[in-house]
Amino acid sequence: QVRLVESGGGLVQPGGSLRLSCAASGFTFAFRTYAMTWYRQAPGKERELVALISSGGDSISYADSVKGRFTMSRDNAKNVVALQMDSLKPEDTAVYYCNARRSIFDYWGQGTQVTVSS
Repeated sequence: QVRLVESGGGLVQPGGSLRLSCAASGFTFAFRTYAMTWYRQAPGKERELVALISSGGDSISYADSVKGRFTMSRDNAKNVVALQMDSLKPEDTAVYYCNARRSIFDYWGQGTQVTVSS
């Protein structure tokens, strides 16, 4: 059974930092063959892509709204991806989701809440 489990969310003040993790298990194919993506969805808004890392980890792209503040990484030996979020803003408040994709295989985690507020 495929599982993606996000962790690390919480309440943080503006300007603060959080580090999200996504632990993957149960994949049919090796974890390293999946592209991994972080999405977020704020109340009343559509889900949006935050950061994407290629299967090999050599290509990473970010939404313009988080460039220079967020850093995505992956550890294929541990089947984990992370999202380091610095200089957080109230508009970063959302549920953050981890996604794994390979060809027709598309998996989602349950999400972790990030709230940026003073």
